[in-house]
Amino acid sequence: MTTATPVSVPIKSIELNPGSMVTIHDLSWEQFEAILEELGEQRSTRIAYNNGTLEIMSPLPAHERPNRIIGYIVTTLLDAEERDWEDFGSTTFRRKKKMAGLEPDTCFYIQNAQRVRDCMMNMDLDVYPPPDLAIEADVTSKTTLEAYRNIGVPEVWVYDNRQLKINLLQAGQYVESINSPIFPNLPISEMIPELVEEALREGSSQVLRNLRKQMSQDQE
Repeated sequence: MTTATPVSVPIKSIELNPGSMVTIHDLSWEQFEAILEELGEQRSTRIAYNNGTLEIMSPLPAHERPNRIIGYIVTTLLDAEERDWEDFGSTTFRRKKKMAGLEPDTCFYIQNAQRVRDCMMNMDLDVYPPPDLAIEADVTSKTTLEAYRNIGVPEVWVYDNRQLKINLLQAGQYVESINSPIFPNLPISEMIPELVEEALREGSSQVLRNLRKQMSQDQE
């Protein structure tokens, strides 16, 4: 009986079609970091790692635009309220003690904006807090949500199929809510889908201009 010889394939040689994902199990933290280094910074894929399971995802272009629109809406609302914010985009966040790492579609520091202003894109979660808000414009896998939980992101929005789900970290678990503590006086779960659809029909710039005017009038 012959024994098959294990085959090692460089991670970079794996090609993912938009919307597809590859899952690798039983990876040590050291192997995860080695894969991140091999993948490099300049790539279109996103990763999520939790407790030995790594997912490498290639987003659909159709999912990228809603993600960016939601980010614009968030900053418009924060600016209207004269609140500080820092956009960390798809920064790689890692927490070795929790065996978790991921790259959000988009993320923001809001309450902790001042604490991270001096930080570049190499985010050390032993020094800095996790983002206050992460946004995912697609169906988020169990691995991704578990990674968010272990990293300690207090609020995760998931936009999918014209709906926004707000996940709040409570007692170590995510609980779905219709309200956002970041915007307690706004019906965010209703607003975001409506504004995204308007932006797709009428253009982002027009919708954002209208939103700024509306927020200004509401504060008069």
